[in-house]
Amino acid sequence: MPRPMRADARRNREAILAAAHATFEEEGVLASLDGIALRAGVGNATLYRNFPTRDDLLAAVASVSIEAALAEADALSRSLAPKKALAEWLIRLAWRLRIWHDLPTCVAAAQGDPQSSMAMACAALVDRTGVFLGQTTLSGDTVDTVTATNVFELVVALSWAVDRFGDDEPAARRRVSMGIAGVFRASDTVCGQGDNVGR
Repeated sequence: MPRPMRADARRNREAILAAAHATFEEEGVLASLDGIALRAGVGNATLYRNFPTRDDLLAAVASVSIEAALAEADALSRSLAPKKALAEWLIRLAWRLRIWHDLPTCVAAAQGDPQSSMAMACAALVDRTGVFLGQTTLSGDTVDTVTATNVFELVVALSWAVDRFGDDEPAARRRVSMGIAGVFRASDTVCGQGDNVGR
């Protein structure tokens, strides 16, 4: 059984997470880790003791957003038919993954490393995409050959484009709706372009 964290160690960890979140908001996720340590008021050694890699820190900071996304997925499942629920999930996921500049780049890089903390954190998003996809496959709305990993990688790529081109929410919705069209069997619009994509 792990020993409880000392109060000062807990404060240091919380200060690092707060500083990282603020820095990612301002500068993106490729910001200097040394700068984050300075902002948190701790030494570099303290930061690396808590978070040995950038992915470790990024996964910890992103955990709140990932939990919110999963809660959003549950709400979509309850309120929309499978096809519309999947489309809306993919649009909102693409928007959420660009919440900090260069986040899609880090997510894509992590997918090639099963030991990456960020890959493990994103596994829940892949799994939830698989649940949606399974429902739409049963209803005959999606192409049988696509997998949850295929679709997640597509969404990450679209999120990268949203990030790089500085899309606002309506533009992001249009871009992602066009990009995911090939996932579905029908060619009609799967999601209204005027809706708020959430964050």
